[in-house]
Amino acid sequence: MTAVIGFVSLILVIVAVITSATLGNTLEQQLEQKLKGYAASITLQWVGRTAPELATIDYVLNGKNPGVPGLLLAVSSAEAGTSGVVFDRSQNELNGASETLTSAQLTQIDEALHGEAYATVTIDDLGSYRVVATSTPTGVVVVTGLPRGDIQNQLATLLTVIVLATLGGLILLALTTAITIRVGLRPLRAVAATATRVANQPLDRGEVEITERVPASEADPRTETGLVGAALNKLLDHVNTSLSARQRNEERMRQFVADASHELRTPLASIRGYSELSLRALSQQQGPAAIEGTTTSLERIQAQSLRMTRLVEDLLLLARLDEGRELVYGTVDLAQLALEGLSDARPTAPEHRWNIDVPDEPVVVVGDTGRLHQVVTNLLANARTHTPAGTEITLSVTREGDEAVLRVHDDGPGIDPAVREELFARFARGDSSRARQTGGTGLGLAIAKAIVEGHHGRIEVSSVPGDTTFSVHLPLSPVLGA
Repeated sequence: MTAVIGFVSLILVIVAVITSATLGNTLEQQLEQKLKGYAASITLQWVGRTAPELATIDYVLNGKNPGVPGLLLAVSSAEAGTSGVVFDRSQNELNGASETLTSAQLTQIDEALHGEAYATVTIDDLGSYRVVATSTPTGVVVVTGLPRGDIQNQLATLLTVIVLATLGGLILLALTTAITIRVGLRPLRAVAATATRVANQPLDRGEVEITERVPASEADPRTETGLVGAALNKLLDHVNTSLSARQRNEERMRQFVADASHELRTPLASIRGYSELSLRALSQQQGPAAIEGTTTSLERIQAQSLRMTRLVEDLLLLARLDEGRELVYGTVDLAQLALEGLSDARPTAPEHRWNIDVPDEPVVVVGDTGRLHQVVTNLLANARTHTPAGTEITLSVTREGDEAVLRVHDDGPGIDPAVREELFARFARGDSSRARQTGGTGLGLAIAKAIVEGHHGRIEVSSVPGDTTFSVHLPLSPVLGA
């Protein structure tokens, strides 16, 4: 605001100086024109006259009133010397009254002219005058002068008006600018207040929700300051979404650790129990009974060890896939892969009805054959595990645009909508309609999703009772940077 007022003040000062100079110049020109007229009239009528006749100015001007208070007249001739008068200087009415100029005043006029026709001179007791010297054919020099007091008074009045108007204008400008800025920056104050309240919230731990927002009235996108408020609201929405995602990830991680611990605790407890049982049997018994008991315990230890090994391998695979590792790319025929996967799955559930629908020509993608085979195996195992005997399972491969699509469809009971969003989470469990029967770790779909995304594809699911389909979309052309 100070800069605005200073800039406007400078403009007003420049305008005042230019106006005063222009008006002063105009008034000076008018005074000079008027002075020329008086000088010409007086000089024309002075022919043959002498200096003592100055007192009879009415006679000199043919009996006419001079018309200007303070008219100065000085005459110089070789015979009569120099004399001068000033008329009606202190009269409101022009009546021919005059004062005789002193020798000092005449000297000041002479020094100012100094051989020039026109001059501006300040005369003692009279003030500033504009004078002009003219000569008659008889050698008489007539000096005519008019006072500049009116010009100075008008300029002084003008400057006073300009100063007062400028001060008033600046005060009004300061008030209106302050009000305008205050109103215009109100959205920024709302933004600052909102940002301060958000900054005082603990955002580093626990469940966090940012409810603070810049009021809609202060976030009008049609104004610059409103755009700032709208941008902050958008940022807070994004931060709030990110914090919610962070909280969900933390909860998933805690659940993941709990599930992993639970999955590992069971085989470890079994291994420990059977180990103790074997040692007790060896220490207390001898003969075939001890050998048989020890053999059974060792078999159980081996089974639980294999289960724990599979779990650890699955976790390690997920970790490596998250890091972008573990994939070896080559040319893969999805149609052939589907045929092999169905052939492997059919003997594991002969009570199901298995179908396959693949094109005659190869459907080639760039990927890791082993990992894509694992995706097919996991999806078929998921369909087999969570559907009752007699369910029809269909595996199909098609080309759709620039993608290859592999689908696993079944007409089983479907997926509970409550668990569909978390279906691909690690250690996910289905509801009772898809009860777990095989003792799996709950990592199959999570591994399939990680592998597909590692191939720059996506996996989707749609499910209603009697119609469940898992779809794997893979790009037909290699993805740059893969």
